[in-house]
Order: sequence, then C-alpha cells, then structure tokens
Amino acid sequence: MSSRPTRMSGVLAPVITPFDDDLKPDARRLIRHCRWLLSQGAGLAVFGTNSEANSMSTAEKADLLESLVGSGLDPARMMPGTGCCALTDSIELTRKAVELGCGGVLMLPPFYYKGVSDDGLFASYSEIIQQVGNADLQIYLYHIPPIAQVGLSVGLIERLVKAYPDNIAGIKDSSGDWHNTAAILDRQWPDFRVFPGSEVFLLRAMESGGAGCISATANINPGAINELYQRWDTVRAPQLQDQLNRVRQQLKGVPMIAELKAVVAHYTGDDAWLRVRPPLESLSKQHSKPLLSALEELDFEMPGLAGC
Repeated sequence: MSSRPTRMSGVLAPVITPFDDDLKPDARRLIRHCRWLLSQGAGLAVFGTNSEANSMSTAEKADLLESLVGSGLDPARMMPGTGCCALTDSIELTRKAVELGCGGVLMLPPFYYKGVSDDGLFASYSEIIQQVGNADLQIYLYHIPPIAQVGLSVGLIERLVKAYPDNIAGIKDSSGDWHNTAAILDRQWPDFRVFPGSEVFLLRAMESGGAGCISATANINPGAINELYQRWDTVRAPQLQDQLNRVRQQLKGVPMIAELKAVVAHYTGDDAWLRVRPPLESLSKQHSKPLLSALEELDFEMPGLAGC
C-alpha cells in the first residue's frame, strides 16, 4: 500500500501570466518567471487569482502546465488552480495536474451561482475526488469570498476533511480575516495545511501552526517572504514581518494584477509583462511611477530576475 504524498508547505506565488501580442499565454516568459521564483525559495501556485486564471480556458491552462513540467520545472513544487465553475472543467484540469505529478491543486468552489448550500459545495468537491479517482490527489481548498462571493464554512471544511482525509490536504484562506484563519488553525485537523492569502499574516500563522502563505506579492518579493518563513521563530521575525508589510502596503490596486506586472516589467526591462487580458487594463506609466518610486525608497530589489 503506497503512502500518502508529502503535503506542501512554505511560500507559494499565484504566478502572474504573461501574454503575447495576440493576448495568448506566453509560455516562454512564464517559464522564466517560474524558474526565478523557485530560485528564491517560492513554490508555484499557477492559475491562481493573480494569474488571471479565470480569463483563460481549460485547454490553455492544461497546455501551460504541460509546458512548465516539460521545461524541467519540478511539478512537486506546483499547486495549480483547478477549480472552475463547470464541474467537468474542474475534473479535467485536476486530472491533468495529478497525472503530471503536481504536489497539489488549489481548488476554488464553483462560484457562479450564489447562495448555494454547504451540501451543494460538498457534493461538488466529492464528485471531483471520485471522478479523478487518484490516491495522489491533494486538494488545497481556496476560500476567497471577497472575490468569489462563495465561501467555505469551517463546518464544510471539517466535513470534507473527515470524508476525504487522504485528499483534502489544506486551505488557502484569502478572506482577509485573521479570525477566520485562526478558527481553522484551532481545529488542528491532522496534517491539514493552512496558508493565509497574504504575507501580512505569515508570522501569526506560523506561530499558530500554519504551513506558510500563498500570496500575490510573492511574485515580486519571494526571497524576503521566504526568509520570514524560514526564520519565523527567531528574534528577527518581527522586523522581517514589518519589512514585508511595508512592501505589501505599496500595492493597493484591486485587482493587484496590473501592479504586479508593472513591477516585473520594470525590473526585467521587458514591457511585454504589462499586458493583461480584458476586461482588466494595464497600469499606465503615470500610475506605475509612484508605485515604483515608493518601492525604491524601501530599497526594494528583485535579485537575479533579469538573468532568468
């Protein structure tokens, strides 16, 4: 009987997706950025919110995932987002991720219909697990009610953990509410990994038994976030947390995607990174200048990025 796969921990980035002149996903640039993130100690939560995942088709995401793995990047460091509105899309993309050896999948609930019951959400996750039918499947639930408007109650999470202890591996809590994250951590389900959705909660999460964080800002500040993850129990931890907060505070956009892409474009010298898919809009030079100036005042750097 095979043992359960090792569950993920650490800092992961919901990797921003570059697009070419025709607004098609640019696998070459994506591979380079992923390689840099890995070199800085971050894992790859591709197809997350800040990846513009819900502006891409299932086929596009499957092709990109094959390109990433085919380029030699370690699939065990990948947690692709596979939760879609259509049940069949979620099954297809999840099955692809497991077949490619990904360490886990980050799964939104089906979010188009609002006011759905916990029973309905449980049935959706249950159907995916049963139809994928693979013991290696490791699902990290994705709770982001500010965007999805469909949340995952603590009661529902507990029900899923009890029904599928080998497949429900953890959660990314992007509620922005520390009390909600703490309530999940307090349950202490065996080997259940809890990741806050921002590094501003990283120190508190680690002190409470958390597994790390999955944060948009890890696209641009992965090394510093990983340093706090590695040193959370040292005397320097509060100072490291404060430094992370200062950087995070400079990114105020909703969505944050255009700001992250503007920062990467600046530090790579590659304006192709500015492209986003409609209905989103790129950040203008006028609006990116204050952000970049504020980061420079903090002595912000992205070491090694230009060489990847």
